Amino acid sequence: MDQRKLSLPTDRRDALLRNQVTALLWNGKITPRLARAKEVQRIADGVIQLAIDTVLDVKKTTKQGVDKKGKPIEVEVILDGEKRLAARRKIMSIVYDPPEVRNPGETGPAFRERTKDIQHPLVEKIFNVYAIRYSKRNSDNDCSGGYTRVLKLGARRGDGAEEALIELV
Repeated sequence: MDQRKLSLPTDRRDALLRNQVTALLWNGKITPRLARAKEVQRIADGVIQLAIDTVLDVKKTTKQGVDKKGKPIEVEVILDGEKRLAARRKIMSIVYDPPEVRNPGETGPAFRERTKDIQHPLVEKIFNVYAIRYSKRNSDNDCSGGYTRVLKLGARRGDGAEEALIELV
């Protein structure tokens, strides 16, 4: 499927679309121009579908460890399967990696403790929140796709460009 040129050279267009897809998946909605919104919708739906297709591909293993008191314990570790790992890497090539944001009133040590195991927060959000939510929706409705919605907002004041709101359903 051909994509829109958006009156930009290829490198700038790719960077713009990556940036807007990242913003959409991180924040849940953005307001670009209509043509950009349609392209962002196409890419974002593909990213979410890629995560949904591999949501169940996990491997569970147990690790032997020692707790703080020196007693041996077994810890269950969930690892990505081959297909999910490939999907994770593909998604990481499509979206940027925004930093995790500190919550209001959260101290530095509490922030580091909360985020110590999260290396790529957006990719984790895609797999742990969106993929699970939309896979349940797909199984309930017996359909797939349509993870984003584009609403026309009308002409922008100043230059008259057609604006749109794109949001996750």
